[in-house]
Amino acid sequence: MQRSQNNWTREQTIVALSAYCKVPFNKVSSTNEIIVSTARLIGRSVNSVKMKVGNFGSFDPELRRRGIVGLGNYSKLDKEIWDEYYNNWEKLALDCANILAELSHTSVEQVCNIDVQNLPVGIERERVIRQRINQSFFRNAVLSSYNYACCISGIAQTELLEACHIVDWAENIDNRLNPANGLCLNPFFHKAYDRNLLAITPDYIVQISDKLIDSTTQEFTKAYLMQIHNKEIVLPDKFLPNRDLLALHFDKFRSAE
Repeated sequence: MQRSQNNWTREQTIVALSAYCKVPFNKVSSTNEIIVSTARLIGRSVNSVKMKVGNFGSFDPELRRRGIVGLGNYSKLDKEIWDEYYNNWEKLALDCANILAELSHTSVEQVCNIDVQNLPVGIERERVIRQRINQSFFRNAVLSSYNYACCISGIAQTELLEACHIVDWAENIDNRLNPANGLCLNPFFHKAYDRNLLAITPDYIVQISDKLIDSTTQEFTKAYLMQIHNKEIVLPDKFLPNRDLLALHFDKFRSAE
């Protein structure tokens, strides 16, 4: 698409907001792969996309609460798009996918790299496509918020990182794509969290179940688990874990003890 110097459109701004959710706050630059690819797809300059992503940081309540401010030259449209989609993450994910498909003159499944070759045409196929779009958005938003590092172990190998729901999506549909309902964990801690063998308090303190420690046979592993017990997690740069959702999971953890 040819680059335009005209005012930003609604569609371009929606795609830029999606990019804001996927780029680590400290890696918003003109060389960031997501910034560059977004600029190419929507026909804007790389620097203008970088600035637009920075503008959205001005609205983020968690950043403001921590004294972090984004760029101040946002437009009325920027604020309207933020207000429309903040806490309406599924709509953002799906609308962005449809916009990119239209701009690319291709299908949603192609632009989102979804293999539908073995899926039947119809409602089931649409359901799977929607599910994969949602899963990709949640994973990208959560992992980027934590700078692609496990918030407990510090492991920063992307292949070993997962986006863990604080409260399972089936139990809380309203927050199933909310990045503040997510933790970046390695698979071991993710599974322990889901099994209520590990919890994080509303004050962001790691709690290891006695069951997990007592069942560990290797002393060095047991020592490691005991070492991280009562330690604070590494907090994300944005989309801070929701304290109310952490409290709901922590109550389940204590009941399972």
